[in-house]
Amino acid sequence: MRNRKKVSAMVLAGLMAVLAAGCSTESAPGAAAQEPAREQEKQAEQGQEQTKAAGGEKLVVAFSQTDNVGGFKIAETESIREAVAAEGWELLFTDAQASTEKQVSDIEDLISQKPDYLVIAPREAEGLSTALAAAKTAGIPVILVDRLANGEAGVDYVTCLQSDCVWEGEAAARWLAEATGGKANIVVLEGTPGATSGIDRREGFKKVLEEYPDMKIVASQTANFMRAEAQKVFENILQAHGDEITAVYADNDDMTLGAIQSAKAQGLKPGEDIIFIGVDGTKEAVEAIKTGEIGCIVECNAHFGPGVVDVIKKLENGESVPTEIVSEDMVFDITNIDTALERAF
Repeated sequence: MRNRKKVSAMVLAGLMAVLAAGCSTESAPGAAAQEPAREQEKQAEQGQEQTKAAGGEKLVVAFSQTDNVGGFKIAETESIREAVAAEGWELLFTDAQASTEKQVSDIEDLISQKPDYLVIAPREAEGLSTALAAAKTAGIPVILVDRLANGEAGVDYVTCLQSDCVWEGEAAARWLAEATGGKANIVVLEGTPGATSGIDRREGFKKVLEEYPDMKIVASQTANFMRAEAQKVFENILQAHGDEITAVYADNDDMTLGAIQSAKAQGLKPGEDIIFIGVDGTKEAVEAIKTGEIGCIVECNAHFGPGVVDVIKKLENGESVPTEIVSEDMVFDITNIDTALERAF
């Protein structure tokens, strides 16, 4: 539709130029007579550019964020904001505040504003089917980031930009197995129930543990990706399991940092008494590798903005895009701390 508007504007400018040229030729033949026509043609072109500047051709991108708390989500939001702004596009933003019900309501509100594209960072896989159906009915292409929502790729949504979360869990477990000689009593701090990122990470983590009979999970509990909640949850787990715990694996850095706070409060030394492993690559967590409090972080890059913009540009040009776009992530520990600090967000 926007291309048709652009073509119509160009045709109108051309017709104005022709009419102007015809009128001026009748009144003043010769080269001098062409000047008014050129001036009016220039004014027509300027008017077209002013229409673009006023938003006539500006793309509108809507972004439904799960929540905007913690290092990863804040970095994810800023990445999309900056990438969209760099293109001169308009961004509509909502924060679901960690509520699936609010996210559905947010998406319905965004759809009512008729954006050109809808970007969603789903809170969980379940619960968004009606929202996706509404976007489909409205003819608004949906791009998922970070996590999947139930639906058919290429049908209910265009594509999903995310990390290979199963690999992330596997990488974390393999690092821990090497660091402990295959012997550990592990606490797992789980992300939001139903969130595909956490589900996939734990799947990969547990799959690797099957190869090591002396690596056992002694407790596993959700802390919803939240630091404060992880601090409370791990405090209770410490009271129940005490000296039994030798390692903590968390589905994200914020929960890892929260657990470290609890350990310190109990007089324990993170990195010595308990090994801590996280996922993401936030600056604060990477700094904790440098100080020895965190042993390993498996990267999950939050900078989805450039990828989202690239997808939109391809769709605008009529190009096809893959139904899944996977980030290339790394494993960080003290051996590559300089690289980790460079890539941290």
